Amino acid sequence: MNSMTGFGAATGSFGPTGLRIEISGVNRKQTEIVVSLSQHQGELEQCIRGEVASAVSRGRVNVNITFRPKAGEEGALLSLQEKKLAALKTLLEKVGCVNGAPVQITTDSLIRLGIIDDRAELDATAEEIWEGGLRDLLQEALRQFLAMRATEGAHLREDLLARLSTLRTMREEMKRLAADVPQRYKETLLLRFKEHGLMLGDDDECLIKELALFADKCDVSEEMARLESHFAQFEKLCDSAQPVGRTLDFLCQEIFRELNTTGSKANSAQLAQAVVGAKTELEKIREQVQNIE
Repeated sequence: MNSMTGFGAATGSFGPTGLRIEISGVNRKQTEIVVSLSQHQGELEQCIRGEVASAVSRGRVNVNITFRPKAGEEGALLSLQEKKLAALKTLLEKVGCVNGAPVQITTDSLIRLGIIDDRAELDATAEEIWEGGLRDLLQEALRQFLAMRATEGAHLREDLLARLSTLRTMREEMKRLAADVPQRYKETLLLRFKEHGLMLGDDDECLIKELALFADKCDVSEEMARLESHFAQFEKLCDSAQPVGRTLDFLCQEIFRELNTTGSKANSAQLAQAVVGAKTELEKIREQVQNIE
């Protein structure tokens, strides 16, 4: 069982250029891979996406790749993005015409806009960069990322199994309370007959028929059996090495349905209260399941 949250990073180089890869993950119902790198290395995005997609099956994964000159190297000088500067100059001239006065631009603004920066522009093809070290660094960052997801997943598993044990205890209590409902109804019915001057024996045919209909109407044995089946499946999935988040989410919905049906059949304030408690515990489980791959 893996969590969808995690972080991994790796640092290396390609000739005089330093490479830094950071991978982070957050919850998503589907798989979403976002790659951030310089537009000049855009051809690498497909390779990066393919590598990440083969390792994850669910969640939003952010991959940030930075190419920067290594400190102390000749290439560690600031670079000027001439095309961006030309585009900015044209835009500012238009703004100046509209305002009737020239627009001043500061060095700080040029740095914030990325026109002056320390990003390295590699004189190599995407394939050369990929085979020359980027793939190995990406795999190392992925290894760390997946290791953290596995660690988080182990903690989630412990929490889920503990809460599942609580739900099992609640199920036993609901079974006990449900078994007492027909007897309580019988006692209440006989008391009301007595208050109206009617004395009926336990073998009265009308009484037996009424109790049988009531017992059938409020019987929750099927719901309790299905709950235990869902609990067993849930527990088994927690030990699976495969992505189980969607399946666990489905099971949470099914467990809620059985609890809801039990509550509608309750005919007992105590049983209804027990069902509410179980739903509250189930909601805590469902929130945790949203973090599982």
